[in-house]
Amino acid sequence: MRVVVVNVNTTASVTEAIAASARSVAAPGTEIVGLTPRFGAESVEGNLESYLAAVGVADAVARYAASGERFDAVIQAGYGEHGREGLQEMLDVPVVDITEAAATTAMYLGHRYSVVTTLDRTVPLIEDRLLLAGLDRRCASVRASGLAVLELEQDPDRAVAAIVEQARVAVETDHAEVICLGCGGMAGLDAKVRAETGVPVVDGVQAAVTVAESLVRLGLTTSTSRTYAAPRTKKITGFPLEMS
Repeated sequence: MRVVVVNVNTTASVTEAIAASARSVAAPGTEIVGLTPRFGAESVEGNLESYLAAVGVADAVARYAASGERFDAVIQAGYGEHGREGLQEMLDVPVVDITEAAATTAMYLGHRYSVVTTLDRTVPLIEDRLLLAGLDRRCASVRASGLAVLELEQDPDRAVAAIVEQARVAVETDHAEVICLGCGGMAGLDAKVRAETGVPVVDGVQAAVTVAESLVRLGLTTSTSRTYAAPRTKKITGFPLEMS
């Protein structure tokens, strides 16, 4: 089985960290392929960058498919980002978004969960994605650590301290029973946060890998009967997306 994990930003080192986290939980026989968009922002922390990332991710996947490489599932590794629906229209394999994978996994582990993310400006985006996915009712809170995406990589000790601080507030004040790491760049920090808070901590990338593997093994993929039917054939003018 081959699972493609697509970073939403253009920072290659973040892609490498995400792919490493995915490989750490992949079943024997599952190959993880990390993709970095060829255009977009170095980090995604707002609506404009998120919409740009949606196109960049679709382009990266389309180019990979056009190269003739076979793959069984795609993971969009951006928390609260746009674009999952477009990928589902474009592909005939399962598409898993880390936001939804983390939240659904958390709901198996406790009554309510909280998300700890990066900057405060990303909180409404995550809240909106959870609402759209129907996952908001059991979300106790979405809290910001105050760190930018690239700071997670530049100063991991400070990142862990900031995430732990907000996770503790979520548990003690918001009554969250599970914490979701609300950024693909937080991949691999779950064990440290769990040790400090004493509650289950869900890494969205790792959760998405196990969901994707399960869908492939069950022989299931996106329904194309209505909402995610393939795009109609039509002329697209001046659009950068690689279309076959």
